[in-house]
Amino acid sequence: MTIQLVIDVTDALIDHPRRITATGLAAGVATLTTTLAHPDGSRWRSQANFLVAAHGVLDVDSQTPITGDWSEAEPMACVWALRQLDAPTAPTLSEGVDPLTIEVRIKDAAGACASAAFIQRFQGPGVIRREVRDEGLSGTLFVPASAGPHPVVIVLNGSGGGTPEQRAALYAAHGYVGFALAYFKASGRPDYISDTPLEYFESALEWVRRTLVPKHEFIAVAGLSRGGELALLLGATFPERVSAVIGYVPSAVVHGTLRAGRPEQARDADAWTWRGQPLRNVWRDNPCADWRAFDQPPAPGAPIRQAPAFSAVEQAPDFVAAARIPVERIAGPVLLISGTDDGFWPSTEYSTRIADQLQAAEHPWPVKHLRHEGAGHAIGFPYVPTTVIAKLHPVAGVVISGGGSAQANAKANRLSWAGGLDFLAAALDAKGRDS
Repeated sequence: MTIQLVIDVTDALIDHPRRITATGLAAGVATLTTTLAHPDGSRWRSQANFLVAAHGVLDVDSQTPITGDWSEAEPMACVWALRQLDAPTAPTLSEGVDPLTIEVRIKDAAGACASAAFIQRFQGPGVIRREVRDEGLSGTLFVPASAGPHPVVIVLNGSGGGTPEQRAALYAAHGYVGFALAYFKASGRPDYISDTPLEYFESALEWVRRTLVPKHEFIAVAGLSRGGELALLLGATFPERVSAVIGYVPSAVVHGTLRAGRPEQARDADAWTWRGQPLRNVWRDNPCADWRAFDQPPAPGAPIRQAPAFSAVEQAPDFVAAARIPVERIAGPVLLISGTDDGFWPSTEYSTRIADQLQAAEHPWPVKHLRHEGAGHAIGFPYVPTTVIAKLHPVAGVVISGGGSAQANAKANRLSWAGGLDFLAAALDAKGRDS
């Protein structure tokens, strides 16, 4: 019998799961090998061995490998378990929206082989990409193919800066105008987070309202890490303009520049300003600040796990209170996404505190906290490699562990992305009823 390797959907969005099956296999151990040649020049590979019964059928989604790069039947494991063989040769393309082609190969116990491939896309059919440099803004718009008006999601990166095009493109594929808004380390913007004025985002919100004319005037802000801190700040500062807030691994307090500030500045310098005045950050003159965990790895040669340094400053309650983000001012639903093993900062503790503060303030809109057990800091969208737990910080140039395991992070990606889309749909529906 001839081996057949079948992928149910060969060309679709990256957040669309694929079912991979093989038939006609010889009984015994079969090896599945998956590879990715990324547009940035990096190469990736995963491999697992499966025990095939006499009927000769393998369903990769539902069957657990006997050995290999994953050990449980989590969907699309052959993709999230991909391990990097070679570093990028063109790192600027790592966060681009070029499609990814995943190659899959099966070899059975008798040595017979079959291959197949599938394409993962960030930019859906008909989605229009347009760079924005209007009125001092720097970003990229992704506009759905369908007729408007459309609701808008403004997407914000964290302390690495740059323009988060991938997430914005995916939102557009789901019917939202995705606006990847850069605020530092991007064209026309400063190289560092230092003294970033909230007026810049006020201008962006006004530009979106006036130029894009969103459906039901719906503008959500979705930020990751420092971007999550920023998303909450924008919701609290401009409640009349922000319809909903999504905070991926966010902070409950304002932080200093930390690793993303100008080289000549102290790390407790100010990241944000409003009306010419700095926003008080929890690190400035904090008597409990302990930079050792921020600077030193837990063991020689290990990546830095900096979360304990963020827990240390929490021991000064007056400083925490002064730097608290006033989330009760947000006039809309709030979604918080965290990982319990976050190596960057304690996002679960932050998110729990934010949810508690909103409950205590009798926040009249829905508040949801998606708490992902065992996951780390790198939570985003699904079906991407999650094996690189420690990464080089793009501004500071030091290797930091985000925490979590590849499987826990992959599960968090899958569940939080679906939860985020459900949250946005409900928020838009509620906004439409109120309009």
